[in-house]
Amino acid sequence: MGTLSLCGRCGVFLFLSFCLTSFAPHCDGGNILVFPVDGSHWVNMKYLLEELHARGHSLTVIRSSNSWYIAEKSPLYTSITVPMDDSMDDFFDVYLEEHMRVLREEASLHSYFKLTKHFLTMISGAHSVWTDTLAEIFNDQNKVKMFTDTRYDLVLTDPAIAPGVVLAKYLKLPLVLNVRWITSGEGHFVLAPSPLSYIPVPGSGFTDKMDFIQRVKNILFYSIILFQEKFLVGPSYNALCDKYIEGGCDIISLLQEADIWLFRSDFVFEFPRPTMPNVVYIGGFQCKPAQHLPADLEEFVQSAGEHGVIIMTLGTLVKALPQEVTDEIASVFAELPQKVIWRHKGKRPSTLGNNTLIVDWMPQKDLLGHPQTKVFVAHGGTNGVQEAIYHGVPVLGIPLFFDQYDNLLRLQERGAGKILQLADVNGLNFREGLMELLRQDSYRQNMQRLSRLHRDQPMTPMDQAVFWVEYVMRHKGAAHLRTEAYKMPWYSYYSLDVLLVLLTAVTVLLYSTLAIFRFLCCGRKRKTKSKQH
Repeated sequence: MGTLSLCGRCGVFLFLSFCLTSFAPHCDGGNILVFPVDGSHWVNMKYLLEELHARGHSLTVIRSSNSWYIAEKSPLYTSITVPMDDSMDDFFDVYLEEHMRVLREEASLHSYFKLTKHFLTMISGAHSVWTDTLAEIFNDQNKVKMFTDTRYDLVLTDPAIAPGVVLAKYLKLPLVLNVRWITSGEGHFVLAPSPLSYIPVPGSGFTDKMDFIQRVKNILFYSIILFQEKFLVGPSYNALCDKYIEGGCDIISLLQEADIWLFRSDFVFEFPRPTMPNVVYIGGFQCKPAQHLPADLEEFVQSAGEHGVIIMTLGTLVKALPQEVTDEIASVFAELPQKVIWRHKGKRPSTLGNNTLIVDWMPQKDLLGHPQTKVFVAHGGTNGVQEAIYHGVPVLGIPLFFDQYDNLLRLQERGAGKILQLADVNGLNFREGLMELLRQDSYRQNMQRLSRLHRDQPMTPMDQAVFWVEYVMRHKGAAHLRTEAYKMPWYSYYSLDVLLVLLTAVTVLLYSTLAIFRFLCCGRKRKTKSKQH
């Protein structure tokens, strides 16, 4: 009886879902101007563009002339290519190499500050290059006329580097952010109340349960973000605003003016925190059910038998780990009964075993969704972590830089992953970490629980993302969902002016009361003295 009742409820739910999908308001094909960020950010943005294109929207993508991944010609979009200084390319590669070397060889407070300085210099340089490029666009009347004549419905941009935010303001267009990162730090910190007592700053490596010392450190990490915004990043955008935007502006207020934030996270993954009505959580929106593997890869996976498969990749930016680390990892893989698929670029490890397949590229999502896959060895990038959650595969993480440690920490806190620091990786602890994930079923059970929670939503994250993009086009913005707090001066935001007035009133009241008592007491004393005389 209970089973029939459950099936009946499921049938009703599916019918209602079909009706809602069929009769929900649709948006005629819109005209969307897209200003993405290259690299892994573009890989993420492209999934959304594919869906928008499939639903009949016209897309125009602004790309740099030296773009890594954004093709000039695509069936999805029309591109506008802008000339770009390529001086930052080598700087980025040098930074990554130096970062990995320091993590491995000379971890110290001095090396940390050195890396932080290099990182901030790199980020500041990237923002300067893009703001200079945007200034050239604004100075070219033909390009400005082209943008205005095309009559775009909205700007969709990634604000990790934010020329698209300024362009939307210049063109007076609604703005949708495909976001987790902004010009300095993480988006929540400029949008919603963010108490540092329980909200860890990105890069701190803390959870939402901090002791006193960690809370002190958390504030110090936040001060670095404020310094970066105030002195390294903000001035580039503020100068652009002062020159080209009527009335001036600053980049933080422009971000706060955005109509919708498509936030690439969710609270299955993220620690609970305050949020805002115009934030839509689309974590894992790129995830889809696994497709069939190519025949040769399927044959290799099936040959693992009951032992299963381990897959390993360290993302799109890292060409190779230090050679000694690579050799030790390969030697551990060679000893295992599992088969291994390893996306590896660089010198072939000398200790490679017959059970390990080295590839330049792998269908990561399809492998994660394969029932033979037992463990995912990864660097902790947002996309990979969300795909592992979606498919329920525990993660052995080797974080390298940026937000990767924080991402993996969230899995480790939930018992769904384990972290190995690059500086500590050797054959012994790498093997121990793998064995722990393979033998302790709790890791898989916890990750599969996260998968069930993630999938249990009334709409898929992709459908939510597309709905809200179309919502902004239908209504020419979403100002009613946006807080007006950003228009308030800081002292009003924190009610310091109110506090000052109340303190003044109390002080005046106390002083007046004291003065009256003194007057009455003095008058009484004078009368007493006059009677005595």
